[in-house]
Amino acid sequence: MNSFFPASYSTLLSSALADLVSRKYGWAAVQCEFLVRGVGDTYLVESAGNRYILRVYRSSHRNKVQISAEVDLLLALERAAVPVSFPIPDYTGEYIQAIAAAEGQRYAVLFSYAAGHSVSILNAAQLGELGRQMARFHEISAGLELPGGPGSSAGRWTFDLQTTLFGPLARLKPYFSEDPTGYVWLEQAVEQVVSKLAQLDVSAFSTGYCHFDFLPKNFHFDGDSVTFFDFDFMGRGWLVNDIMTFWQHMTIDVHFGRMTSDAFDQAYARFLAVYRACRPVSEQELEAVPYLTLGFWLFYIEFHTTHDQFYPFVQPGHLKLRIRLVQQLMKKYWPDPFPAPALPG
Repeated sequence: MNSFFPASYSTLLSSALADLVSRKYGWAAVQCEFLVRGVGDTYLVESAGNRYILRVYRSSHRNKVQISAEVDLLLALERAAVPVSFPIPDYTGEYIQAIAAAEGQRYAVLFSYAAGHSVSILNAAQLGELGRQMARFHEISAGLELPGGPGSSAGRWTFDLQTTLFGPLARLKPYFSEDPTGYVWLEQAVEQVVSKLAQLDVSAFSTGYCHFDFLPKNFHFDGDSVTFFDFDFMGRGWLVNDIMTFWQHMTIDVHFGRMTSDAFDQAYARFLAVYRACRPVSEQELEAVPYLTLGFWLFYIEFHTTHDQFYPFVQPGHLKLRIRLVQQLMKKYWPDPFPAPALPG
C-alpha cells in the first residue's frame, strides 16, 4: 500500500533534481531552479559556469517512446547543424531519466541552453535567419521516419484534418453549452476550410515532422542568430503548418496594434523570400496558410481540455473571447471567394 496520497500531478523539488543531475552526469555543485509549469515542467540547471534546461514531462502527455522520438529528431537536427536546443547524454550515454513521482513514472531530459531571448517583432536580419533555419529544419525532418511517430498514442503525432479539425471540433462541443452560436460558427468554418483545401492539390504538399508551434516564445535570438526549442508538439504533417504558425503570430500582432499591416506584409515577404531561397514552397501551399490557422486554434483549444492547469482557458467566458478573436482574424484574412462566416451579432 502506498504511504502517500495518490496525485495526478506533482511539482518536483528543485534540490532533488539537482542531486539527480549530479549523480547521472557526474557534475559537482549543480544548481537547479524551477522556471515554468507547462505541458512539461522546465528547470534551469547550472554547473561549472554552464547553463542547461531540464524538461520534466507529464506522463499524461508524453510516454517514453514519444519522448525518444523527440530526442531522435533533435539529435538529427543537431548533427545537421540546425540551431536547436539539443539533448545532453548522461555519463552512461542515456538521454532520458526515469523519475518515480507521486503520480507515477515521469521522464526528464536535459537540454543545451538556448542563448539569447524571445523577440516578438523581428528585424530584417532575424526574419531572414528564421526563414533560413526553418527551411533547413524542414529539409532534415522531411527525410526522417521516427519511432513512436504517426499513429502512436492519441494521434498527437500526426497533423491532418482529423487531428486538427474534425476530432477537436467533436470533443469541444460540450464546452460550448453556453455559446451554441459560437459552436455553429466553428462547424461552418470547418466546412469552409475543407471546401477550400478541396480546391488545392494537397497531395503535392511537402510533408515531414513539424514543430507546429513556431511562436517567438519557442525560439531565442542572440543578436541575429536563432535557436529553436520546445519541440513538445512535434508531429508529422504538411510542413507549411510551421509557416502558418509564424504567419498567425504576426496577424495577432497586427490585430492588437503591435505591428502595422504594411510592416506585416514586408516581414512575411522577407521571411518567405529567404525560406524559398533555401527550400521550395508552392503557391498553393501558401494559399492554404490562412485556412490552416483554424486547425491550429482547434488543436490547441482542445488540448487545453486535457490538463487541469489549462482549464481556465476553456471556461465559457474565456472560450467565448477566444472564439471571437478567431472570428475577427478569419474575417480579415480569409479572402474571397471563400470568406469567413459572418460574425454573430
